[in-house]
Amino acid sequence: MKRAIFPGSFDPLTLGHTDIINRGITLFDEVIIAIGINADKKYMFTLEQRMQFISEAFKEEPKIKVMTYEGLTVEFCKKVDAHFILRGLRNPADFEFEKAIAHTNRKLSEIETVFLLTSSGKSYISSSIVRDVIRNNGDYTSLVPDTVRVI
Repeated sequence: MKRAIFPGSFDPLTLGHTDIINRGITLFDEVIIAIGINADKKYMFTLEQRMQFISEAFKEEPKIKVMTYEGLTVEFCKKVDAHFILRGLRNPADFEFEKAIAHTNRKLSEIETVFLLTSSGKSYISSSIVRDVIRNNGDYTSLVPDTVRVI
């Protein structure tokens, strides 16, 4: 089975994330959306909210699992028997950052990183931009799936 993990904080899930996930499930038998837990990071949404956003968005897709993890991504990959890490690239800066992580992960394990370019109409979307729009009472709905709603 070709299993990949798509790691991130997903604070919140964006249309950029869903673009990569939907294209990733055409390449892999299973994609685990792996929500990383970092005690030092301040999140806008709780872990439960983030899990709900993702689970609801992909409830009709049997090839998707949602899990949480702490620690090194490559160790989580070993734990769930995933041989691939799926990552999205929006721009050259993302590539440089992700390339360094991919090389490090490859040095630590046999896990391959697979990069997909975000679709051009979604390449400007990031979770940090969405959080900023939400904080400033802007209309964020065109940036996220319908499952992401701020109360």
